[in-house]
Amino acid sequence: EKCHGPCSASNCSQPCAQHFHGEIGFICNGNKWQKSTETCTSLSVETLFMDSNSASRLSLAAPSITLHILDYRTPEPIRSVAQGIQKNCPLDYACIINAVKSSEATSGNIAFIVELLKNISTDLSDNVTREKMKSYSKVANHILNPAVIPNWAFIPDKNVSSDLLQSVNWFARQLHIQNEPEHIVDELFIQTKGFPINNKTSERSLSFSMNLNNTVEGILGIIEIPRQELWKLPPNASQAVGIAFPTLGAVLKEAHLENAHLPRLVNGLVLSVILPEKLEQILFTFEKINKSQNARAQCVGWHSRKRRWDENVCETTLDTKNRVKCRCNYTKLMMSFSILMSPISVDNKVLDYITCVGLSVSILSLILCLMIEATVWSRVVMTDISYMRHVCIVNIAVSLLTANVWFILGSNFNKKTQDYNWCVAVTFFSHFFYLCLFFWMLFKALLIIYGLLVVFRRMMRSRMMAIGFAVGYGCPLVIAATTVAITVPGKGYVRRGACWLNWDDTKALLAFAIPALVIVAVNLVVVLIVAVNTQRPSIGSSKSQDVAIILRISKNVAILTPLLGLTWGFGIATLIEGTSLIFHIIFALLNAFQ
Repeated sequence: EKCHGPCSASNCSQPCAQHFHGEIGFICNGNKWQKSTETCTSLSVETLFMDSNSASRLSLAAPSITLHILDYRTPEPIRSVAQGIQKNCPLDYACIINAVKSSEATSGNIAFIVELLKNISTDLSDNVTREKMKSYSKVANHILNPAVIPNWAFIPDKNVSSDLLQSVNWFARQLHIQNEPEHIVDELFIQTKGFPINNKTSERSLSFSMNLNNTVEGILGIIEIPRQELWKLPPNASQAVGIAFPTLGAVLKEAHLENAHLPRLVNGLVLSVILPEKLEQILFTFEKINKSQNARAQCVGWHSRKRRWDENVCETTLDTKNRVKCRCNYTKLMMSFSILMSPISVDNKVLDYITCVGLSVSILSLILCLMIEATVWSRVVMTDISYMRHVCIVNIAVSLLTANVWFILGSNFNKKTQDYNWCVAVTFFSHFFYLCLFFWMLFKALLIIYGLLVVFRRMMRSRMMAIGFAVGYGCPLVIAATTVAITVPGKGYVRRGACWLNWDDTKALLAFAIPALVIVAVNLVVVLIVAVNTQRPSIGSSKSQDVAIILRISKNVAILTPLLGLTWGFGIATLIEGTSLIFHIIFALLNAFQ
């Protein structure tokens, strides 16, 4: 009862139900107890071999090496499992199947079964036959049922899922294939196929079709070995083995993930391959589980040592609504592959075209603008106010031009590689120069206010320049540098899959959105002030030249401010998950051509 109702302490635990050993842990979340861990298990070495009447002998014969599964129990000897199998079912390992399949797949039992499979693959994988692989897979299949997938979340050891994948791969590595292609395992949630290969074999493939969540149509996965790779093999026979998992991707936990609370979603089968060492490249075809148009795919390989998906070992060669084709590098550390999905990223050729054409036109226009300014400079800077007006124009053009160049660098670079430090640099300069654009717009507004208040008659040009550069470049530098300093240590500065400010994790994008939208609001207020003041007769003819310049600046601000506000208003709308593609297109048009 202590773990029910409102909570006061930080954590709580209670014993498991009858016939189970272990405990259930709770944490206090929102003034309510929330289940966090569970170690309830009914399985033990004795229950595995209870029908064989050998439990007592196994306990006596066990050496001192122990099985560390649950902290609350006295560790049981690890060798008793291997000895029990060798004594009761050395030919097919079938004597453990009934005990496992009749057990409830609690979090504690899942952890026990994974440890069981791990030790079988370590101690009993010298000569793996088809019968042994079938029994091994039946045990693994029991804990991969979609109905028990939620129970994986409460296992204290977050490496359990990667241990399972590595154990199955290691066990299958010792499997011996006969002279004909074999369909070795055909369980609902794990399939294994294999065939013999040599340097004269034509291009070979393994095709899997597996149901997910009781769907009528299976999810497709194909492994292909290119002909040029098979040429590398010696004349004597080798073999290729493929294993498919439809549900394992849902429980694979990545270690040292940058955004741990935003796990990357697997959107296809997890396909493992066991190949001869000389083969280095392999082709995959994955059918998408989520076929949403906004679900962009990324081909990845599972790094068994780092325990995480690695994007650098695979190249996406085709990405359609339904299927993805990948070319991946195969090593002993990289034997399992799949596709990840980014549910809120939009990859559309229309957007790419708009951005490419728009930025090209903008960059040429800005260069032309700077050339015109350089040509007419001496004839248009007659007064201090006109001088500062054109300083603003030049710096706005330079800021936007530089920001566009960095945007192109970041966009093209992100498609080719994923170097984090370079992506941080690209994001920093893009952020900085886009902020400079807005802060020079703010300084234009300040010019208008000071001009109306006749401040410029008492202020030296050098002081105006100092204020202008402090506002135009100093403020953006402080904001951009502070954002980096706060978010980079926690790997929360850039977005996943794009060299731009993070939104999902740290909300770093607010360091751009808030200053930009505040400046837009301030400039609109200034335009209203100008509209009121220019109707007053107090502005005399002696200042007519300055007044004309102020009005010219005001018109410029009156046009640019709504345009910038509208542009980034649509930009913020695109951050909302499920936003229509039309919002992305409007933002791309306004942003690219501004």
